[in-house]
Amino acid sequence: MIALLLIIPIIGSLILIPMKENKINDNKLMKNIALITSIINLLISIIIWFEFDSSTNQYQFVYVFNQLSFFQFNLGLDGISLAFVLITTFITPIALLSNHLSIANNLKHFLISILLLETLQIALFTVLDLLLFYVFFESIAVIFFILIIVYGSGKDKVRSATLLFLYTFAGSLPMLLAILTIYNYVGSTDFTIISLSKINLEYQKILFFCFFIAFAVKTPLWPFHIWLPKAHGDSNLAGSILLAATVLKFSTYGILRILINFLPDATNYFIPFVQTIAIITLIYASFATIVQEDTKKLIAYSSVCHMAIVTLGLFSNTIVGIEGAILLAVAHAFVSPALFICLGGVVYERIGTRNISYIRGLVNSMPIFTIFFFIFTLANTGVPLSLNWLGEIMSLTGTFQKNPFIAVLGASGIVLSACYSIFLYNRISYGSYSPHLPLLKDISRREFYLLLSLLIPTFLLGIFPNVILDTLHVSVTSLLYNTQLTPL
Repeated sequence: MIALLLIIPIIGSLILIPMKENKINDNKLMKNIALITSIINLLISIIIWFEFDSSTNQYQFVYVFNQLSFFQFNLGLDGISLAFVLITTFITPIALLSNHLSIANNLKHFLISILLLETLQIALFTVLDLLLFYVFFESIAVIFFILIIVYGSGKDKVRSATLLFLYTFAGSLPMLLAILTIYNYVGSTDFTIISLSKINLEYQKILFFCFFIAFAVKTPLWPFHIWLPKAHGDSNLAGSILLAATVLKFSTYGILRILINFLPDATNYFIPFVQTIAIITLIYASFATIVQEDTKKLIAYSSVCHMAIVTLGLFSNTIVGIEGAILLAVAHAFVSPALFICLGGVVYERIGTRNISYIRGLVNSMPIFTIFFFIFTLANTGVPLSLNWLGEIMSLTGTFQKNPFIAVLGASGIVLSACYSIFLYNRISYGSYSPHLPLLKDISRREFYLLLSLLIPTFLLGIFPNVILDTLHVSVTSLLYNTQLTPL
C-alpha cells in the first residue's frame, strides 16, 4: 500500500501532462484532478493508519522493488514514519485548495509540482535506505526553487529561491560524505543493517556533525536560518504551507531516524551543544519575530522558534521529550499553515500587501476571519487544550528531567511567543479601520472550510493525544532502549 502512496500522485501528474490550459473548463478540470488525486492518497494513508499494528517496533507494509540487478528500493513504515506520512497526505489537498483561485498562469505545471512534491516527501518518510534518504532529502529543493521563481509573489524571489537552493545543497554535502563513509565502514546503506552495526565513538562524532549540519539547515537553527523567512516571504501560499508543514519536518524525522538511531553515543555526547544552539535560536528568533513588519516573515520566524523547542525535545534523551517533540511538530503542521492562510492568503489576496503598518481594524469588516485568526493565534502561543500546548509541555518536561536550566530557558519561548502572537493579532484586528484599506469581504466558503479543517485536528488531538501517542510509543521506546550502544 505504501507503493500506492508514491504512484498515485505520479499517475495524477501523467493525466495532467497532455491537458491544455487557458480555458476555464480545462483549468477547473485540472484542479479537480489534482485535488481528487491528493484526496485518494489521504484516504489510503488513513487506511494504512487503521491497519497499522502499534504493538510492534518492526517496519510494516514493507515494499521491496528489486527488479533491477543494480538497484533496490525498500519502503516501510513504523510509528514515527506514519505520523509524518499522515501530515503530508493531509496538508497536500489543503495546499492545492489554498491557491485554487490565485494561480492563473502555468496552472498545469503548478499542480504537477505539488503532486510530485507529495510523492517525494512520502518517499523520504518511508524509504529504508540511507543513500535514497539523501536523494529525496535534496530533491524537493529543485521543485521549491521553481515554485518560488515562477509562482512567487515577492520582488526579491530570485534571491530567495537561490538562497533556499544553495543553503540546502551546501548544508547537505557533508551528509553525503557521511553516507559514503558509513557505506565504506558498514558495507551497506540499508537502515536495518546500519542499526545493527557498531560504529566507533570517534567516528560517530565526525558523522554526527556531518548529518547535524544538514538537519540544522532544514530545521532551521541559528545561524543557518536566514533562508527560511526570505523563502516564505517570496513564495506563493501553497509553497509556504508545504514548507512550514512538511519540509521543516525533514530534519525532525532525520534526527530520529539517523542521529538517535544510528549514532546514539555521539548524539548523547553532543546533547549540551545542540541544546545550547536551540536556546540561542529560540531567544534570537523570538525577538526577531516581534520586530517584523511583513506578516509572512513574522510567521516564518515564529516557525523557527517552535522548531527550536522541537529540537530541545528531540535531544532530551527521554521518551516524554521525544514524543512531545513529535506532537509539537504535528501541531506546527496545522497551526502555521493556518496562519499563512489567514495572513498570506485571506488578507493578502484582498489588499495586496503584507505590511502590518497598513492593516488594522479588520474586526469591523471581517468578524468571522477575526475569530479564526484569534483561535489560531492562541494555539500558536500554546494555549491549553491545543496540541501545541501538549507538545511544548512534553518537550520541556523531557528536557527538565535531564537539564532543568535548559528547560527554564526553553520555557521563555512560551512567554515570548505570547508577546509576538498577541501583538500581531491586536495590531491587525483592532483599532480604527485603516484608511488605506477598502471595505473588505469576510472569508469565503472555501477559506472557511480550509481553516476549519486545520482547526479541528489542532484541538481534537490536543484533547485526545493518544490517537497519535499510541502509534508512537513503541517506536520511540525502542529507539532509546533497543539501540545498539558502544562502550564509551
